[in-house]
Amino acid sequence: MLPKPLSKEDILRAMKVTLSNKAAARYLHVSYIHYKRFAQNFTDETTGRTLFEMHKNQSGKGIPKFITNRGKEPALLDVIEGRVPIESYTPEKLKRRLLQEGYLYEYCNKCNFSERRVIDYKIPLLLNFKDGNKKNWNIDNVELLCYNCYFLYVGDVFNTRQLDAIEDFVQPLQTNDVNWELDEYYKEHFKELGIMDEEKEDGEEFVSRL
Repeated sequence: MLPKPLSKEDILRAMKVTLSNKAAARYLHVSYIHYKRFAQNFTDETTGRTLFEMHKNQSGKGIPKFITNRGKEPALLDVIEGRVPIESYTPEKLKRRLLQEGYLYEYCNKCNFSERRVIDYKIPLLLNFKDGNKKNWNIDNVELLCYNCYFLYVGDVFNTRQLDAIEDFVQPLQTNDVNWELDEYYKEHFKELGIMDEEKEDGEEFVSRL
């Protein structure tokens, strides 16, 4: 099967969360050559440069050295295969690295849910350890689940205190009367429909058609 074509939106999304073209290709789960071919075809409207040129990072600025295996942190493969201690890691950090380096796809492993929240483009996914051992980071033991599937197959997403806070929330009652005003466009529209008579007093200007 041929690799999927990449849209400009795909590439911009990958650029937003990565620091280089190679990392963007890993994030989109495509080869670097495949990514490069599409990134070179799209240009930035402000600068006129291609998206590939804009995301070049030949000096490696800001990229953790563990990705190249030259820094203090070990390569991710050593972490998930248990060759190094994991005391200094957190599940959140593991989740981020697994996604960035292409070991996991960003959708629910049970139902394939992958809808993004409009305000920040996040997908509600939780990292689950299949055997219940949060220290077993083997790639075969981890998966991403949406909140619904986590609840159905694993357990509660929220603790009792969090649930109480959510379910006991009461929307405050509105104490002030709302003052509705119509603009001229709607006034003319209602008059054409025969349901408004401006000569009547406020509150009685609408004519019942029953």
